[in-house]
Amino acid sequence: MESLPIDTSHPAVRDYLALIRLQVLTPLSLLINIATAIVCSAVLTPGLSEISKLYPATIAPNPYLISIYVTFVYIGQLGYCVLLVLARRPETKATLVKGVGMPLVLANWVMAGWAIAWVLQAFLVATVAQGILLVLLLYANLVLLVYHRPTRSRPFDVLFIHAPVRAFMIWPLMIMFPYNLFVTLGWTFSPGEPQHYARHQWAGFIIMLGVNLVSLLVIILRRDIVWCISAVWMCASVWSRQPKPMPVWLTCVLFTAAHPLALVASWLWMRLRGHREGLIALPPDEDGQPHGGGQGQEQGRPGGPREIDAEALWG
Repeated sequence: MESLPIDTSHPAVRDYLALIRLQVLTPLSLLINIATAIVCSAVLTPGLSEISKLYPATIAPNPYLISIYVTFVYIGQLGYCVLLVLARRPETKATLVKGVGMPLVLANWVMAGWAIAWVLQAFLVATVAQGILLVLLLYANLVLLVYHRPTRSRPFDVLFIHAPVRAFMIWPLMIMFPYNLFVTLGWTFSPGEPQHYARHQWAGFIIMLGVNLVSLLVIILRRDIVWCISAVWMCASVWSRQPKPMPVWLTCVLFTAAHPLALVASWLWMRLRGHREGLIALPPDEDGQPHGGGQGQEQGRPGGPREIDAEALWG
């Protein structure tokens, strides 16, 4: 077989081929994911939401709110697929190829497999699938955070790359993986016996408290609007489904209010801190030297305080 007329070992050629591969595989995986979700929800009986109603737990979410959330994730991924085709900036292409790349493709396939396992009530397989999904999306988000940070100069990257991938990750992180684990362990109660809704309430309380504290920390440190909205939605999906034991219900209600308040407080703190630093900055001296830079350096203390002339000060 004759060799190809291009050098596939060249980095630019490899990146181009990787982009072409993603332009084919990403829409295909998303289509499979959406089609599987529709079939498992609307065609098969019991569907995805009906299975959730058959196995209520202390942290079971509201299926209606989860459906809306996943729909928005799908819409964001559609924008991601469009950006794959229309991207022209090298930075955007690098984010698509090296920042997200194949983990998102695999995540869509894994989510489709989870839907099938959930409908078939193979809960152990479904839990493993949710764990794999969480690992894939966590890896993609860490790569984006470390090597391809969001920037205001590329708003479409933030809207169609960072936002949907992050929202996709929060879904298994805060709700679906813990809930699948509860169902697999048998920590549920019969839908015909709502008086037993408080079973394993403290395990549910610890999980909800833990994931929400992590979310709160991220929101405060990074002022992440997408994470804030997603975390609030996840909390609302839990406390809106009744019955719920008081520790779980109260935790989710409190964090529903705490997440946006923390975002606003963190933003105001940064604004006030920047304003305060601007007020502390002193104007330069008459000879053009900044305060603390001239005489302090002449006395062998670079940038240090200047010696005060007592006679000049007191006359």
